[in-house]
Parts: sequence; C-alpha cells; structure tokens
Amino acid sequence: MKSYTKELWMQVPARMDFVNITPDVEDAVRASGIREGLCLVNAMHITASVFINDDEPGLHRDYKQWLEELAPHEPLSRYAHNRTGEDNGDAHHKRQIMGREVIVAITNGKLHFGPWEQIFYGEFDGRRRKRVLIKIIGD
Repeated sequence: MKSYTKELWMQVPARMDFVNITPDVEDAVRASGIREGLCLVNAMHITASVFINDDEPGLHRDYKQWLEELAPHEPLSRYAHNRTGEDNGDAHHKRQIMGREVIVAITNGKLHFGPWEQIFYGEFDGRRRKRVLIKIIGD
C-alpha cells in the first residue's frame, strides 16, 4: 500500500465563506498515482471545515444564513470562549456543525463521487492563513 500527503493553504478574505477545493483534491489524487484507495481531506484548524455537497450558489447562501442563525457571531458576549480574548466562539460551533473532514473512495484513479458531489473548504473565522490536509492511501 502507498500513501501520499499534500497540504493546501487557504486564506479566505471573508469571515465566512466556502471554497470548492475539488480540483485541488483531484490533482493530488493524480499526483499520488493511487488507482484504488481512500482520500481523506481534513481541515487542520478548529474554526474551519471540510464537507461534501452541491456547488450551487443558492445552497451556499442558505448554509451561511442557517449557520448564522444557529451560531450567530454577535453578540460576542454570547460565548464564554470569547472571554479568553477571542471573538470566534461562533466559528467553533459552525465547524462542529459542518464537520472536520471527508473521506472519498478512489476508483480507477479518480474520486468516486455521487451526482453533484464536490468537496468544499468552509471558513468560519477567515482573513488568516490555514491548512487543509489531503492524505491518500491505497494501491
């Protein structure tokens, strides 16, 4: 069994946004040379997420509105975490909802998706540099 590791660096200018990283993950799968296996894609920061869904702008707007309703950024006093000097208590909650990572099967050297599936990086405390880990294992 072989393995391949790549890191993506993200710096999203908005506090909350979603970035389609599917092409980057597909590039990593090709570079790995692995034909059959698994691909892990993991947000390496506790205020960011990786998830799979449709690349449809209306859906992304809905997600942003829904997440802000579930875990609003303000008032900052809402979160005990913010008493540490941070202002990102909401971002931790949003990450918990959207998830830390995804695992996608690799079949015949390609990501084995269902219809419309794409991989997204979700940023909930943007404007600073963060990492995404891609780890591919297989033959």
